[in-house]
Amino acid sequence: MLKLENISLKYGRHLVIDRLSYEFEENKKTLIIGSSGIGKTSLLNIAAGLTKASSGKVSNGFEKISYVFQEPRLFDWLTALENVSTVSDETEARETLSLMGLSDAGDKYPSELSGGMKQRVSIARALAYRPDLVFLDEPFKGLDAETRENIANTVFEKLEGKTVIFVSHDESDRKYADVILRLTKSPGSTLELVKSNSVFSE
Repeated sequence: MLKLENISLKYGRHLVIDRLSYEFEENKKTLIIGSSGIGKTSLLNIAAGLTKASSGKVSNGFEKISYVFQEPRLFDWLTALENVSTVSDETEARETLSLMGLSDAGDKYPSELSGGMKQRVSIARALAYRPDLVFLDEPFKGLDAETRENIANTVFEKLEGKTVIFVSHDESDRKYADVILRLTKSPGSTLELVKSNSVFSE
């Protein structure tokens, strides 16, 4: 179970999230959409326990959690294989790198990889952990169109049956979602997550 109860977040005087409540469906892939700057990434960080809410409560019953950020967050002093092996054994790490099309990049350090390759290593590490709950914040950012399509298909197939919460601005990603939520402000300025129809508009 992942439940948000009256979550608010302030940065100085700026109220980013105001009294937001929602319980995410387990074993479903939930896509969060919304206008730029409305607080989607902040919401993910609070739900994942990376940012402490100014007020409210987060109830998270999941034990194994992975998070893929918009930018790669790798250990520069470790090879690609070693980065993934921090959360799994070497066999699992190699298999997951291969899924990401990086079977020949295991011995390379992040400084030797392109931005897109580093992002795929980050995704491989998240998958190799075999998480029960996964947060994805624009995880395919920086990948060319063909690679993006292939990697996205692989990732969501691998995560079938898991609880996944992801943010995307790419219209094509709605096909991976079981639930589409729009983060929006109500007339009283309270942020809400409301189920959206199939129209992907910002």
